[in-house]
Amino acid sequence: MNLATAAVLFPLDISISPNSDGLPGIQQLRDVVGASMTIGLILAVLALILSAIVWALGANSSNPHLAGRGKVGVLVALGAAIVCGASVTLVNFFWNVGQQV
Repeated sequence: MNLATAAVLFPLDISISPNSDGLPGIQQLRDVVGASMTIGLILAVLALILSAIVWALGANSSNPHLAGRGKVGVLVALGAAIVCGASVTLVNFFWNVGQQV
């Protein structure tokens, strides 16, 4: 099949949009993703609390290495919370950017 024949056979204007009822189990998958987001946020809070404790222990015991590890843990926990909380918005933003291409 040469290129001219392929161009005639295949449609040039393809329009596909996502649908939420095309496959069984989509709602259950949404529930699983929502529960995963909740678990991620709870773990981020736990990591923030533990890192703050490590930071405080390091600062009060004159241990700069321990205090530094606590600071890094606080930043990582906050970053994880940002990513978990903004994941849906980020995906929707890039989906909309992709639709404009």
